Amino acid sequence: MNDVVLWIIEAVQSVDPVLRTVLAGVAIMLETSILIGLIVPGDTIVLVAAIGVTNWVEGIALGVTVVLGALAGESVGFWLGRWAGPYIRTSWLGRRIGERHWQRSERYLLRRGGVAIFLSRFLPVLHSLVPLTVGMSGYAYRRFIAWTLPACALWAGIYVGIAGTAAGNYRELSQRVHYAGYLFVGLIVLLLLVLLGGKKLLARREERHMARGVGDADDDAALGGEPHSEP
Repeated sequence: MNDVVLWIIEAVQSVDPVLRTVLAGVAIMLETSILIGLIVPGDTIVLVAAIGVTNWVEGIALGVTVVLGALAGESVGFWLGRWAGPYIRTSWLGRRIGERHWQRSERYLLRRGGVAIFLSRFLPVLHSLVPLTVGMSGYAYRRFIAWTLPACALWAGIYVGIAGTAAGNYRELSQRVHYAGYLFVGLIVLLLLVLLGGKKLLARREERHMARGVGDADDDAALGGEPHSEP
């Protein structure tokens, strides 16, 4: 197992670090963009790229690039919402997403404001849909960025930091521990399970802010009335 893991790490490291970093940034940009963000596994690509980090310069460069890529993708979603949101919503793509998801995203933004923007980065479906919804709502772009920037930085820090640190320490560990390969694979699997479980717990906790309930008439009137803006 040690040899297999070492071969995988070396294979990733053999890719030009600039190319590897750019690919991760582009992947996360696409992952956070409404047009294809629901099918591009950007987080997986970032994890693989992080495994190839060989020094702190590459790690910082990858982290910064991933943050910039996420901001670019979310900005694309925001401006698509501002310029063509209603058209996208009624288009084939919008119908494929489902009116239920559109309404949940709108209700979440209405009830939680900037907090919804921050937390949506860690929620399935909503991480691609909320930026578009924010753009349609009339929410100021500078406030949108102020909420989503720390979320993107936290997300990038978790993925790049943990995977990069684990891969960086693996070579030395493998020389002392014969089952280091199993430890490495177990750590990556544990990371994925923790992230998946955390997302599910967060989604369950926030569900009450997206579901229909008491006060729906007021919510629906607000969604169809004046654009939402945070005080």
